[in-house]
Formats: sequence, structure tokens, C-alpha cells
Amino acid sequence: MRTSTLVAASAGTVLTGLLAYAIYFDHKRQTDPEFRKSLKRNNRRLARAVKEEAEAQGAQERESIKKSVQQAQDEGFPTDLEEKEAYFMGQVARGESLCAEDEIPFESSGGSHITLGSDKVEAALCFYKALKVYPQPKDLISIYDKTVPKEVLEILAEMVAMDAGLKLGTFTGEGGSAESSHGVE
Repeated sequence: MRTSTLVAASAGTVLTGLLAYAIYFDHKRQTDPEFRKSLKRNNRRLARAVKEEAEAQGAQERESIKKSVQQAQDEGFPTDLEEKEAYFMGQVARGESLCAEDEIPFESSGGSHITLGSDKVEAALCFYKALKVYPQPKDLISIYDKTVPKEVLEILAEMVAMDAGLKLGTFTGEGGSAESSHGVE
């Protein structure tokens, strides 16, 4: 029994020593001004890296949107009234189906939305193409504001802003209301 008592006492001593060592260095770590400075410096570096990554991703998304708008303009839009109507209906239906496929509530309910990735850009592009051939684009924007998910509507607003040839007129004049511009600015 003497051996087991000796082993238990040795293990207890070693464990107590390790615990004291951990407490001592934890206290030193918390009170050491150089360690605290380096910790703050590392946190600032990490925050800066996250911010730069977010800015790069935003720039990449804007470039993708710009390319989509340019490609749509290069493809052209129908000029015949019947072709415009069929094109409009097809683009709206496609935009709605892209929103529905990704489980985004098409009728905006104020709930949370699921991130779409490139599908939301494609859905916004469909709505943009429909907007280009619609005779009263500002009226259609007010409809989009009530029915299109917020993420897609924001991308659509960027697309509209990039298109200098899109004639929207003023939102507050000619029968439109100030509410018409709610989601597109």
C-alpha cells in the first residue's frame, strides 16, 4: 500500500504544480501590458482583413451586376408590341420562379430571407429586362417594391442606377407617389 500512496501523493503534487503554473501564467498574461497590446493589435488586423474582404466581395458583386446589365443591353430588347409583351411576361415569370426556387417568400412578409448567391443577381436581371420593355417603368417599380424580395430589389436598384438609358421620370410627379420610390433609390 505504500506504493499506491506514494503514487497518489506524487500525482497530486504534479497536478497541483501544473495548476499553480497555469494560474501564474494566466495572471501574468492578463496583467502584462505588452500581451494586451499585441492582442489588441491582432484584433485590429483581423477586423481590417475582414473589412477588406467584404469590400472586395462587394466590388466583385457590383462588377458582376455591371457585366449582367451590359450583356442584357448587348443582347437587345424586342421592339414589336407583341414581342415586348411576350418578353415581359417571360422575364417576370422567370424572375418569380428563380425567387421561388430558392425558398424566398415572393410576397415580402418582413421575415428573414435566405441568401441566394448568383441566383438573386439572375432574378434581378430578369426583372430588369422586364422593366426595360414595360411602357410605364416607374409603375412597375412600385409593383416590384411590394412583391420582389428585398435582396433582389436592392440588386435591381443597382442595375437601374447603372442604366443611363432607362427613362423612369420622377417618382413624385405624373401620377406617381412618393411611396413609389421606397425601395429603389
